[in-house]
Amino acid sequence: MRIGVAATPSVAIPTMQWLKDSENIFEVIITRPDQQAGRGRNLKSSPVAQWGEEHGISVIKPASPNDMVETISTLDLVITIGYGVLLPLEVLKIPRYGFINLHFSLLPKWRGAAPVNRAIQNGDSISGVSVFQLDAGMDTGPIYVQKEIAISDEECAGDVLRNMALLGPSAIEETLNLIAMGFAPIAQSVSGISFAPKISKSEVEIDWNQSAEKVQRNIRAFTPEPGAWTSWRDAPIIIAKSALIADISDLKPGSIRLIDGNVVIGCGEESAIRLDEVRPSGKNTMTAQAWARGARLHEGNCFVSSNG
Repeated sequence: MRIGVAATPSVAIPTMQWLKDSENIFEVIITRPDQQAGRGRNLKSSPVAQWGEEHGISVIKPASPNDMVETISTLDLVITIGYGVLLPLEVLKIPRYGFINLHFSLLPKWRGAAPVNRAIQNGDSISGVSVFQLDAGMDTGPIYVQKEIAISDEECAGDVLRNMALLGPSAIEETLNLIAMGFAPIAQSVSGISFAPKISKSEVEIDWNQSAEKVQRNIRAFTPEPGAWTSWRDAPIIIAKSALIADISDLKPGSIRLIDGNVVIGCGEESAIRLDEVRPSGKNTMTAQAWARGARLHEGNCFVSSNG
């Protein structure tokens, strides 16, 4: 098959590497236009564009779906992975077998832009990947293949995404075999539907009045990006890694205490978490102990949030 990949993030790379090494013809990578990044606001290519250029795969960066029409007209199939653009139905019908999508949830659960983040926030212990036929809806098309993966209580969104990305090649290979044999995908269930909207700036600020369990889930869900943060001495500080801690019930929400060298923070419902890694404003990630030494903590110190 002559195949193109429409993608943006690095989670697409394991699948692209498999496709490059397969018997299929990896014709083109379709990705988002270069974006401004860093303090200098210089234009930067997407991770998949950089990979394509390094591996000799043609890369196009259409400003609109219509700009890809000529390129995809000669393809049998396009695989999308985190492309980030809702494509019109007339474009989806151009390749011989249309477009399929590698989505990072067990559909119809967590349709939308942030399925892994929302799964962790919800406390899901099982998730997975789905390969489905794209239609005019948001992650509503019929499914070819699904593969499950466990989510541990220690994993952050970045960890889970990396593990899911490694499932991509086998899920796509199975799907291509099904398409070649003429199998039709199966319609999604009408029950169990949930949505995973894009993460907003306001929700990544930590609310210390929530229970430690909820705070911990949010920290894991927003790590490494965009990062769960709180305020320390009028400056933001990102909590990069933390853990639940038992038998601490006398700390007010946001209050900081050093216990046996550990940095412990009070949460709602008489609960607490232990900070392991933080990233203060303008600095690199460091251990919580190193941060505490530099911060010269004393009794009564608190993190502050706009939630009170």
